[in-house]
Amino acid sequence: MVLAAAALERAMKIQEVIMRALSGAITWLQAADILGLDTRSVRRWRARYKAGGRVALYDRRCLRPSRRKAPALEVQRILRLYRERFAGWNVRHFYRFARRDHDVTLSYSFVKLALQEAGLVRKGRARGRHRRRREPRACFGELLHLDGSPHAWLARCPDQRQTLIAVLDDATQRLLYAQLWSAETTTTVMSALGDVFRTCGLPGALYTDRAGWAFLTPKAGGPIDRTHLTHVGRALAHLGIEHIGAYSPQARGRGERLNRTLQDRLVNELRLAGIATLEAANAYLRERFIPDHNARFSHPPADSTAAFVALGDVDLDQILCEEDERTVAPDNTVSFDTVRLQLAKQPGRPTCAGARVTVRRHLDGRFTVWRGPTRLGLYAASGVPVPARVEQAANGHFRVAGADRPPMRPRRIVRATAGRQRRLGPRLPVGPGF
Repeated sequence: MVLAAAALERAMKIQEVIMRALSGAITWLQAADILGLDTRSVRRWRARYKAGGRVALYDRRCLRPSRRKAPALEVQRILRLYRERFAGWNVRHFYRFARRDHDVTLSYSFVKLALQEAGLVRKGRARGRHRRRREPRACFGELLHLDGSPHAWLARCPDQRQTLIAVLDDATQRLLYAQLWSAETTTTVMSALGDVFRTCGLPGALYTDRAGWAFLTPKAGGPIDRTHLTHVGRALAHLGIEHIGAYSPQARGRGERLNRTLQDRLVNELRLAGIATLEAANAYLRERFIPDHNARFSHPPADSTAAFVALGDVDLDQILCEEDERTVAPDNTVSFDTVRLQLAKQPGRPTCAGARVTVRRHLDGRFTVWRGPTRLGLYAASGVPVPARVEQAANGHFRVAGADRPPMRPRRIVRATAGRQRRLGPRLPVGPGF
């Protein structure tokens, strides 16, 4: 028989007081005063002690099992399930999967205490100093958080580290974008922004850290240089999106908490699903994790009016790119990041040497050269010119411009006389490209 320490201590105290009263060391009134009982209850304890000895002094409630006691086999099954399949998961994440996939019916509090008593989960540590919570924005799309989190996301490839770029809405805590990349670069960040802009629209503001792709900081720890914009800063300014930079991890607390949640949950789910490649992980993110995360953590905004602005006919490919100005060399070439681009002869100009042009490197690696609104050339990632009549379709394949349009109808030529027919000459060929 196993009794609680408090029940055992109380039984020993009652026994000691009764024995002192029986020996005459104290009176029964004094015994009742010491035990905090009335004399009638003391007489009952004395009778029980004389009839059953020391065991009769134990609390009878401790001798009966509780009707709410959890089955021992069920507790052992839960502990074995955590050890074998969910080791390292936090309790709330494990409890959700256990209820959904393994028919666990015990309460969350009991499961948490059982895991802590078994030494499988650490007890929560004390909180830090008090901080005042910033109220979230009222409208969906009023403020977005973007951050990259380098981590060993693929537990089945522990020697590799990937970077998860995530975009979170401040008003609803809705995860708008999450994808694994090899590194956090200007190209990967612009790809994430382009996906969000095309799906939801243009937000009011974007909140990021002060990474090199986001801001230029002349002095470490100093203020941001707002006069010299990065490629991302230029694109956001062109679209009219406010770019807010955080000066400490605490300032972007919602983004940091999102990273901790993703590191705690996504790693375990990818390991449970047996995923070991970036392609499979990103597919799992799109199809399973993001919808499940939003169903669990997102909530309606305080104001039902959305702050996203429709994209309209804005060509994001010409905005979300690396852009810089160049002066055309005497041999009609320009260079961009060690790639030399040869300009073709332009109609109406004997040469382009000395002209100021804009060179853009797009997210797919291609280059374009512009002089004002006129495109002077299109180039592959290696710098090889792409024929003027050939453009790249949305699926990444090259096609002949106009080939998907219906052929032009031949113009009707009225031939009045044979002499007139000879002066007109032969008929011109018709079809795409003419």
